[in-house]
Amino acid sequence: MSASVSDLSQTATDTVSAEEIVFPPGDLPSNEPPWESSLHLQQLLLLMSCLNWVWRDRQDYFCAGNLTVYYSSRQLKPELFRGPDFFVVCDTSNQPRRSWVVWEENGKYPNLIIELLSDSTAKGDRGLKKQIYQDIFRTPDYFWFDPQSLEFQGFHLLDGLYHPLEPNESGWLWSQQLGFYLGVHEERLRFFTPEGTLVPTPEEAAEREHQINVKLRAKLEELGIDPEQL
Repeated sequence: MSASVSDLSQTATDTVSAEEIVFPPGDLPSNEPPWESSLHLQQLLLLMSCLNWVWRDRQDYFCAGNLTVYYSSRQLKPELFRGPDFFVVCDTSNQPRRSWVVWEENGKYPNLIIELLSDSTAKGDRGLKKQIYQDIFRTPDYFWFDPQSLEFQGFHLLDGLYHPLEPNESGWLWSQQLGFYLGVHEERLRFFTPEGTLVPTPEEAAEREHQINVKLRAKLEELGIDPEQL
């Protein structure tokens, strides 16, 4: 590893005087590169769609993907911002943002981060990023998932260190922050309720409701009841 966490957090104060510091605006744009494959983009959209649907009545969270998290108001080195593939912040306002700027968000960091591994990012996701999320972000739940190989692992912050999560009998990992399991379903990372029910997309939920209505209509007609008269 080329730089320690202490190096990342102390470089600014060691090399720049107070007169040279320029504080940037709070509405900084995201600075993330495009996705490496369609699988990564599809996985991100799936996670966002499912969480936004299951929490559709809530306004106390923010989730995003491929969005920059700025965590040093000095912004002097690239190491002082990171771009998680998917993250969730709890106990905040659910409104659009150009980026997540920690000093404009009451010092809040993500409660959960999911990195989607690729050939070019896997080493950093397992190494430097994991260390930064543990030691600087203090993000309680950290997961990574490879949309191609289906490698899946998760960690929970305990006593300042990430400890690997133990899978249940279905191979799912529990997120204390979300109150959901995460697990691989049909080669995609999905959310599951504590009872083991798959959290659907809005389209899946609509299709399920349609199927229930079709069965109910057929049953009523079988009983000699005209559904249109109800």
